[in-house]
Amino acid sequence: MVELAVVKKSGVRTASLRTPSVRAEGVRSARATHAPRVVLPVPVQHEFPVFSSVAEAVRVLKPARPVHVVLPKVLRAAAQMFLAQFPGTSYYAVKCNPHPFVLKTLFAAGVRFFDVASIAEITLVAEVCPGARMAFMHPVKSREAIREAYTTFGIRDFSLDCFEELHKIVEATSDHGVAATDLVLHVRVATPNAHAAQNLSAKFGCQPAEAVQLLQDANKVAHKVGLAFHVGSQSRDPAVFAHALALCGDLIKQSGVTLDVLDVGGGFPVAYQDDDVPALTQFFDVIREGLAKLALPKSCEVWCEPGRAMVGGGETLITRIELRKGDALYLNDGLYGSLFDAGYFNQKFPVEAMRLRRGWRADKMRGETLAYKLFGPTCDSIDVMPGPYHLPADLREGDYVLFTNHGAYGRAMSGNFNGFHEADTVVVE
Repeated sequence: MVELAVVKKSGVRTASLRTPSVRAEGVRSARATHAPRVVLPVPVQHEFPVFSSVAEAVRVLKPARPVHVVLPKVLRAAAQMFLAQFPGTSYYAVKCNPHPFVLKTLFAAGVRFFDVASIAEITLVAEVCPGARMAFMHPVKSREAIREAYTTFGIRDFSLDCFEELHKIVEATSDHGVAATDLVLHVRVATPNAHAAQNLSAKFGCQPAEAVQLLQDANKVAHKVGLAFHVGSQSRDPAVFAHALALCGDLIKQSGVTLDVLDVGGGFPVAYQDDDVPALTQFFDVIREGLAKLALPKSCEVWCEPGRAMVGGGETLITRIELRKGDALYLNDGLYGSLFDAGYFNQKFPVEAMRLRRGWRADKMRGETLAYKLFGPTCDSIDVMPGPYHLPADLREGDYVLFTNHGAYGRAMSGNFNGFHEADTVVVE
């Protein structure tokens, strides 16, 4: 076992995802920059068909398989919103949508920092976003993953929520029994939020009393120490950030630790069907006010980890109706594909219908509507998106149902059950 030594603190698809030239030296050099450099968006090279509209894509392709429509303009606007308005540094949560073209688009828009949760995500970001800084913010990691992230990719930021993980990180990053002297350790505290779509503190985050001791212990072995929380996915009330920041203030005082990083996590919402959410600027204002009450040192970095709010509006999903039974529509995508959130969480995406007319025109359908239940293509009876979804009453086999604001946790959650979910990708620019 490695002894916990006290360290003095100072103030697009590719065939192979690993790039030999992307090594610790290149990644370390990016760490000196604590705020994203403002850059003008540049065109991203890709291999996908480009259309002027979703309707044109439907008309030309007449797709028999689901289609992910990427909207680079929306992605760029969301990225620049966070870069310009959030009072700190934005780390994109790769798990939300790890498609290489999405990552490249965000990188070209100025995003230089990425929240990663696995070696696969780390390898991907190193390949498509060379020079990006990554933080390994999954609170539970294997020793092998910690070691590879540290030695091969130069990652120094690691999250933890228990003493066992703290010891694991120190041991995995040691060199022949000598502890690393350049770790940045982030203690994640639980901040329950009953109003979030998913309460992430049910699985991760230590209790406040434990967080105090963890901060003190991490402070003894780390080059820098941080405090992190996550208010829960799709949090609709900005006040939850105020409560979480107040808790952080108490923990900082009780621990006596001078904080180097305060990470407010993600949870910023996207407007879905029948979902009235505040503007992102309201969340940023609450965070800014909460930070002002903490009297943090000027050297303390402030982070956030947007996922859904950065890419949610950046894709539309095109599905086709394979059968209609009364008010039930059977689609070629579902819970086991790109519509996991619509099935498991009954997340109601905004929808619209489209019909091909005489093979040369694709029109949005209007008129009288009906409340439908949607089924996916698999043989499993739980492959259902209950909705209800209000769509034209005269829908029939061969018509298309479009899910907008579908850039988050769609393709990232898709599997291959029953041999389904062969999907295509196109770009609307």
